[in-house]
Amino acid sequence: MVGAWVLDAAGHPLRPAITWEDGRTKDLIDAHVADMPDFMSRIFASSGSVMQQGCTLPVMAWLARHEPHLLSKAAHVVSFKDYLRFCFTGTIGTDRTEAAVLPGSAAARDRSDDMISLFGLEPYRHLLPPVEDSEALGGNMRADVAAAIGVRAGLPVAVGAGDVAATVLGTGVLEPGTAAAVLGTACMVGVIDDRPVFDPPDVGLLFTLPADRWYRAMLNVAGTLNLDWAFNTLAPDLARRADRFAVLDSMLDATPPGAHGLTYLPYLSQSGIIAPVVDPAARAQFSGLVPRHDRACMFRAVLEGVAFAMADLLDVLSFQGDRLVLVGGGARNDRWSRMIADIVGRRVVVPEGTQFGARGAAWLAAAATGHLADIVKAGKVSAGDRIFEPSSAGACAPAYKTALAAYRTAKLRMLGPAASRS
Repeated sequence: MVGAWVLDAAGHPLRPAITWEDGRTKDLIDAHVADMPDFMSRIFASSGSVMQQGCTLPVMAWLARHEPHLLSKAAHVVSFKDYLRFCFTGTIGTDRTEAAVLPGSAAARDRSDDMISLFGLEPYRHLLPPVEDSEALGGNMRADVAAAIGVRAGLPVAVGAGDVAATVLGTGVLEPGTAAAVLGTACMVGVIDDRPVFDPPDVGLLFTLPADRWYRAMLNVAGTLNLDWAFNTLAPDLARRADRFAVLDSMLDATPPGAHGLTYLPYLSQSGIIAPVVDPAARAQFSGLVPRHDRACMFRAVLEGVAFAMADLLDVLSFQGDRLVLVGGGARNDRWSRMIADIVGRRVVVPEGTQFGARGAAWLAAAATGHLADIVKAGKVSAGDRIFEPSSAGACAPAYKTALAAYRTAKLRMLGPAASRS
């Protein structure tokens, strides 16, 4: 999602694309904040999201300042998925999940003229594509592309949605009040609602979903990235082994909850964190490390740290339900899923299947072509779903209670007084 693919009138890229992870707009954003202290809060009040540096509007503002000659030649600025649709169909457009986070308006499920003006982009508004429903038809497959990828020419192509929206849709949990977590490279925990939710303010993200739903989410920017780092750095001998996850399971089995007093903060991102508080300077670290700790303890601490972060995110959301739907690469590990259930004190349901973003995209295509009447009812509990009940004491089990207290002490040292509210 977001970022900027800058195209000329023929659809040819005018420069290398800029993705959402890009940080070149930091100085521009800092200057806006210096001139207008409530700048970020004004954005949040419209989009419901803490704006990332690589969002489309700040990137366009950076281009207008540093590469105005390029924008003068441009006809379109789109995101990657919308550029891909253009390559398939020759049509330019975007969807509501994208428009609302440019930043745009979550309530209007669209772009926002106020946000465009806030960034001084009125002269470039015409570069932004038309906004359509995700489940609408977005064109038909070009013959040359169809031949290249092995599908039939003229195949209907849906407008589609951003990756987070498609993944949440693919889990089948669009009923308001349902909590869903994506434990992938990043770790996102959120709650479905039938209205845009802006509380608590100035923290987290709000995704506009198809079917008049919203996903109020808190994000720990690094999820399974922490485990990848642990394999590559702490256990390079295991990193490329096919049985590395079996070895990981044996390490978890050999180390008690709490990892013998070792704590890990999973803030392994150069952009810091945007929940439970916003802190671009937050960084990952071990706390309490002593000679007795081996790499098995460090691996357990890493996985527990991510689970503790998820508990933090649920607390920020004030979630009162008893079930958390969990998808993503991390959900494939039964021991990690069970650990999360114990730490958050709720039943964890891992839906059957993989690639839930692709599933959500397929449902949008089915709706666009008239094969699916109700997206909300598309997902159903399957007999193959894996269910992990928390232990009888749940998150209050003595070992996890002690470990969670140590985690929150380390978090307070890292993030300062603001962390005490989370």
